Amino acid sequence: MPLLQVALDFVVLERALKAAREAVEGGADWIEAGTPLVKSAGMNAIRKLAGLGRPVVADLKIMDVGRVEVEMAAKSGAKVITVLSLADDETIRDSVEAARKYGASIMVDLINHPHPEKRAKEVEEMGADYVCVHVGVDQQMHGKDPLAFLESVASSVKIPVAAAGGINSELAPKVVESGAEIVIVGGAIIKAPDIVKATREIKASMSGVPVKTTLYKKYGVNDLLNAFEKVSSSNLSDAMHRKNAIGSFIKLSGSKMIGRAFTVRTMDGDWAKPVEAIAQANKGDVIVVDAQDGNVAVWGELATWSCKVKGIAGVVVFGAVRDADDIKKIGVPVYARRVVPNAGEPKGFGELGVVLNMNGVIIKPGDWIVGDESGIAVVPREREVEIANRAVDVMEHENRIREEIKRGSSLSTVMELQEWEMRR
Repeated sequence: MPLLQVALDFVVLERALKAAREAVEGGADWIEAGTPLVKSAGMNAIRKLAGLGRPVVADLKIMDVGRVEVEMAAKSGAKVITVLSLADDETIRDSVEAARKYGASIMVDLINHPHPEKRAKEVEEMGADYVCVHVGVDQQMHGKDPLAFLESVASSVKIPVAAAGGINSELAPKVVESGAEIVIVGGAIIKAPDIVKATREIKASMSGVPVKTTLYKKYGVNDLLNAFEKVSSSNLSDAMHRKNAIGSFIKLSGSKMIGRAFTVRTMDGDWAKPVEAIAQANKGDVIVVDAQDGNVAVWGELATWSCKVKGIAGVVVFGAVRDADDIKKIGVPVYARRVVPNAGEPKGFGELGVVLNMNGVIIKPGDWIVGDESGIAVVPREREVEIANRAVDVMEHENRIREEIKRGSSLSTVMELQEWEMRR
């Protein structure tokens, strides 16, 4: 029967301990002090977790001075300690010897190794107790998972193989079938509103019980619309390090706006190119008009009706629009900097399909535009998969925090704000 290892990738120890207790209640076999937790709380995290009655994995990702770090973790109560496969052979051997002295085991993490099968054999010969096929969080954001080389690694060694990297209840049985004897799950458990239930579901799926979930999955290029439907412009802003978001727009109408940008540059009051764009844009596109932040309308009711018929997903005008009452009735999402009654003339100045700069935010043709009540987020096409997954990850983390608040905590307590205030 494969083991379930729950990775506690928190930076706040009390949150990690709460999650660990619930995971143990749900049937977790091993509890992992994740790398962020160890860096944040040190060996105290391992000591605290060791009191929960489950073997503790210290995910130190050792790269050097293996003996010192292994002894430190083992003395604190860790039963398994991780070493990076990219470490020098002597570091791995020294780590193994130190672990033997204290009755602990070594798991060698193959993350980012160019030849994982070859390296797995080598570290087995050095005395490693386990190897881990690991796709890191940042790699997961690009849609990767550990299945690509799990089976080949499992068939190349005799020691148990662990698998980690975006595993949820749908992926867990597949990694077991591919040879994993230890299934490492982080986000699909620790981000869940009900950790006990999530742990039980993962355990059940590892045993072959069908458990279907749409949560904690990674999105690919063909599933981006579903990802963007889940998240807010605020989630996307957080995912992009508080960049690529445009505020100070009036949302005139419609519900959430999602689509690829069809860009237009025009002069203040010149509505020719914005209207021409409707005919050239594809169904589902968002028409983004740079009207130089002007004060004369380049958009109105009739243009919006044309979008309704064409199936345009929304309109963004860096400038003025008119006919607000009628636009609201039509229902196509329209955002503008201001609403005025006066329209301009169709002079025909400007360009279609060009790169725009709106208040410092670059918008290229084909970028994703996501608009809601908070504002507009621009997702660069070249990073669309990564940003979609990072935004979903932000949302899922917030869902867990929201659940902790509902249970009687407060935001400042959950986040331990005073502990993490910048020291000056």
